[in-house]
Amino acid sequence: MPADTVPEKETAIFCADETFTFQSLKKTMLHPETAPLCGKITLLDLGFERSLAPETHLFAFNQQAAKNIYRPRPSFSHKGTFGKVLIAAGSYGKMGAAVLATRAALHTGAGLTTTLAPSCGHEILQISCPEAMFTAGGEKHLTSIKAEEELTVAVGPGIGTEPETAKALKKFLKGWKKTCVLDADALNLIAKKPELLNYIPAQSILTPHPKEFERLFGPTENSMEQQKVASEKATEHQLIIILKGHRTQIILPDGAVFYNMSGNAGMAKGGSGDVLTGMLVSLLAQNYSPAEAALFGVWLHGAAGDVAVTRYSQEAMLPGNLINSIGEVFRQFAKKKSTS
Repeated sequence: MPADTVPEKETAIFCADETFTFQSLKKTMLHPETAPLCGKITLLDLGFERSLAPETHLFAFNQQAAKNIYRPRPSFSHKGTFGKVLIAAGSYGKMGAAVLATRAALHTGAGLTTTLAPSCGHEILQISCPEAMFTAGGEKHLTSIKAEEELTVAVGPGIGTEPETAKALKKFLKGWKKTCVLDADALNLIAKKPELLNYIPAQSILTPHPKEFERLFGPTENSMEQQKVASEKATEHQLIIILKGHRTQIILPDGAVFYNMSGNAGMAKGGSGDVLTGMLVSLLAQNYSPAEAALFGVWLHGAAGDVAVTRYSQEAMLPGNLINSIGEVFRQFAKKKSTS
């Protein structure tokens, strides 16, 4: 089997029980069309010096890499130290997305979190997230998205695709100059008006699942071709694109691709992406760089899933369980930092 392409369907390939590979993982071990053919993967170290390794734009992002990014909170701090978040989310019948994103932002450490949502979701949010503030931007769906410059903004979870919401998003993007997080229906609305891509601030984070990516940038034959297109678009528009999946790929504006090594199939449920959006905007607000927020946020999201699965199983775990597991991952990191 080729190491870096999806083989032709006519190619004779058998499903291995175990695959031995030297020095580093290969692309085919990380993509859905080919990874199941590899069985158990055993990585063999040949003892090469890192300096002798060929240059690459492909990397695996693991726990050690996440530890290198994580920063413990300073003792002399206040809520303003950890940033102010605004999450534009929710519409009639989709307020759960707003709740999940808001709770995730709070549990990831943002100092102050406000949710901009339709007034129909006021009671839902105030009861579900008493630690957050609420501001209305319409009745049943968002008709305006306004944010002060000091805020770090995420837009998209559950906002729907109503024409008035599309106009509000267009107006926001044309006037907003800071890095932001765009997810879910924000991406679906941009897909309907591709010229809006040109208004997205540099270094902003887009988090499409495969179908959303297809709507944005067109169909591809397989996940490796999709990665190639994503790298081109990330470089062209100077964006960070997170291709969500089992081995979620974080693609930076310089074309570097990081495969996330945490997470499990129990996370493949509606709402998990809303949790990720809240986590990403929270990290951005805490002055992690866009690349750091994307890399650490995706890994932390998966690690929380790995904690949750031990308690609930892949079948029973819910996106809300991810949120409740974030603290355990942080606790482990803080403990190791204090003893190192």
